Amino acid sequence: MHRRGKERFSELFEAIDERSALIERMIFDRGFHRRFSPNHLNIAVYSYFKQGGKALRPAVLLFACGAVGGDEEMALPAAAALEAYHTWTLVHDDIIDQDNRRRGGPTVHALFKEVGEKELNFDPDEAKHYGISMGILAGDIQHAWAVSLLCKMAKSGVNEGLVLELIDKLESDVLPSLLEGETLDIQLSSVPLSTLTEASILRMLWKKTGVLYRFAGWAGAIIGGGTIEEVAGISSFCSRCGLAFQLVDDILGLVGDEDVLGKPVGSDIREGKKTIPILFTYKNSGKEDRDFIEMVLGNHRVDEGKVKRLVEMVRVSGGIDYTDSLARRLVSGAREKLNVLRYSRYKKYFELLSEFIVSRDY
Repeated sequence: MHRRGKERFSELFEAIDERSALIERMIFDRGFHRRFSPNHLNIAVYSYFKQGGKALRPAVLLFACGAVGGDEEMALPAAAALEAYHTWTLVHDDIIDQDNRRRGGPTVHALFKEVGEKELNFDPDEAKHYGISMGILAGDIQHAWAVSLLCKMAKSGVNEGLVLELIDKLESDVLPSLLEGETLDIQLSSVPLSTLTEASILRMLWKKTGVLYRFAGWAGAIIGGGTIEEVAGISSFCSRCGLAFQLVDDILGLVGDEDVLGKPVGSDIREGKKTIPILFTYKNSGKEDRDFIEMVLGNHRVDEGKVKRLVEMVRVSGGIDYTDSLARRLVSGAREKLNVLRYSRYKKYFELLSEFIVSRDY
């Protein structure tokens, strides 16, 4: 993002950073830190937290709480729980996608593959299995940790019935949706582009991303004591913004700056990810170009030159612009849902967040 763009969102970034620092303090509390052992597992659990992140979802939860007149401090354990919950999904997603980079550093399974080779003298296959195992175990702990953090809210004065409602929503609604989205993502990699629809991709993306943003808004508004209309409006706003966020992610996965993103650009192409930019390009190409797209997409052995050629095809075809326009329409519709809120700094944060989502470069 250009300097001018950063200045435009400085108020939002400062608000997020303030809340991120509070959440980080809770995450790194020694009372939690000493629970996770042995040392390798402790390192794995904290790996992504130490690498940093946007912390958008917990910030959204706290903004939602404040937007309806609630006390953000009461919602802090829920925000920390959401960050832990989101992190386990990333750790497991990186295993499934076989990604080796996250937030500018190694993914958990890649890190512990190397540890297995250097410290435990495992052969390459054993080391790979060790890395995957550590990723699975770390994610399991982070998942349980999120539930534990929610339980602590009852000790902070939050009604126990509400705490149970939050946990039930997260585990019986959000979790199945997230895993459905992950499953669909894997399955879509084998579906021919010629038979794929935009609606099927959007459904998968919403399940993978939108549902957790919706929970963030819903949970914050519920904890803050929002009205039915406020809770519904904030939830809908967050849901649409979450889907737009993923669409922008798919754009950046093709044309972003790898150093800024902290993960390989073009990896989605080699993994055969069916994204809106790719589908748009395919549907608007002739037979020769379609054959090329089918040959490159999902081909782990394809050379860098062919990947770059496909990226350029997507750019020239209008696939990037189309996806950007779709994300902006979603955000525009999301902003209308904020009309149920009275004006406050929190409403302004939401408005800035929606703008940032479709203008970010990381």
